[in-house]
Amino acid sequence: LFKTYKFMMKDELLESVAYLKNKGFDNPEIGIVLGTGLGKLVDSVEDPIEAHYNHIPFFPLATVEFHTGKLVYGTISGKKVVVMQGRFHLYEGYDFLDITYPIRVMHMLGISKLFISNAAGAVNLNFKKGDMMLIEDHINLQGGSPLAFKGVSEFGERFADMSEPYDLDMRNKLTTIAKDLNISLKSGVYASVVGPQLETRAEYRMIKLIGADAVGMSTVPEVIVANHLSLPIVAVSVLTDECDPDNLKPVDIAEIISIAEKTEPKMVKLFQELIKQL
Repeated sequence: LFKTYKFMMKDELLESVAYLKNKGFDNPEIGIVLGTGLGKLVDSVEDPIEAHYNHIPFFPLATVEFHTGKLVYGTISGKKVVVMQGRFHLYEGYDFLDITYPIRVMHMLGISKLFISNAAGAVNLNFKKGDMMLIEDHINLQGGSPLAFKGVSEFGERFADMSEPYDLDMRNKLTTIAKDLNISLKSGVYASVVGPQLETRAEYRMIKLIGADAVGMSTVPEVIVANHLSLPIVAVSVLTDECDPDNLKPVDIAEIISIAEKTEPKMVKLFQELIKQL
C-alpha cells in the first residue's frame, strides 16, 4: 500500500503547516475529527477560519459525498480548536499514511488532545440505533498499520505502546458529563474493517466473537498515529444500525446518515462540555 516517496513526508508536513499558520491557524489546543453524518459541530465554532483540503499543500481530498473536506479553526467553549470536517478511508483508495496525514498536521500545529467521532454498527445487541458508545479499546481488522513505513522512528518510537490507546482521564470525564447531562453513553470495543461493503452475517458473528461491541471503517489508523505522537485521544461512536446476524436487513445508507444527524446534537453537547473542562 505504501508509496516509496513517503520518506519525504516531513518536508510535506512542514509545508502544509506553514500554509495553515499563514491562514491564521494559531496554536490550536484540541483537534477534532468528525465522522459520517457528524459535521454539525463546526456550527458551534466561534470566529471560524476555513481551509479546504484541496487548497492545503499535500493534503488528501475527501471523496465521500457526505464528507465536506475542510479544516475549520476557531474557538469552542473558550478553547482554540481545529476541526476536521470530512475524513479519509482505506475504501476510498487512500493508503494509511494519507488517512493519518491530517493527524500529523494537527499535531504539528500544536494540539495536545484529540477528539474523534464516527458512525458505526452495533454488534452488541444490547446497544440500539441512536445510542452513543465511548470507545474504550479497539481491534484493527484493516490489515495494516500507519506506522509500517521506512523512517517512522523520525516521528516517534517505532514500537508504539497501545496498552491504553484511549485516554482514561478524558473517558472518565466524558462518562461523568453524560451522567450530569442525562445523556445515555455506552462503553465498548470498536472493530475497524476496510469496507466499503457492509459485513455478512458470518462476519458479524466473527466480529462479536472476538470481543467487539461496534464495527466501522475508520478511526483506528488515526488512533494508532495519535498514540505514536503521545497525543491523548477520546473517541465516540454514534451507533446507526443494529447488526443482528439472525435478523439482518439490507442496509439503508440514507437511514444511517439520518440517525447520525439525529444523535449528533447530544454528541456535540458532550464534546463542548469536555472541552470546557480540559
